[in-house]
Amino acid sequence: MALRQKTVVKLRSTGRGVSHSRTDVDIRDLTFSIDEPEARGGTNLGPAPTEAALAALAGCTNVIGNKCADKLGVDVGHLTIEITCEFDRRGVTLEEEIDVPFVALRQVVTSDGTASESDLQRVASDVAKYCPLSKLFEQSGTALETIWQQA
Repeated sequence: MALRQKTVVKLRSTGRGVSHSRTDVDIRDLTFSIDEPEARGGTNLGPAPTEAALAALAGCTNVIGNKCADKLGVDVGHLTIEITCEFDRRGVTLEEEIDVPFVALRQVVTSDGTASESDLQRVASDVAKYCPLSKLFEQSGTALETIWQQA
């Protein structure tokens, strides 16, 4: 008898404020730093929180992209994900409350595999349905544009 996986699971992390700008984060058996660049008073030991959000989107696009490609039998090879962001800094500078700080994100996903253009677009369509980080940004009001292309 096959075990049925839970559909809702608890994810946990612990953040410890090491300084005014650096937080050391434990997730699973990993520890990493979220930090501000030196220009903003940090020690530059890791990405800033907003940069970590972009990194999470790139990582999620890669993971879900490969899962969708495998499910569809499409060879995407390795994916390169370039993200540019329009970010409204008024909230982080405490000028005023901002409902949508990540105003717009543009993701260009480049595949070096043998997938045809139509197969790549099928993968892209599935990733848009299943990627939790892209859902998070879109549901928050961010204009998310994702372009899938061949190298």
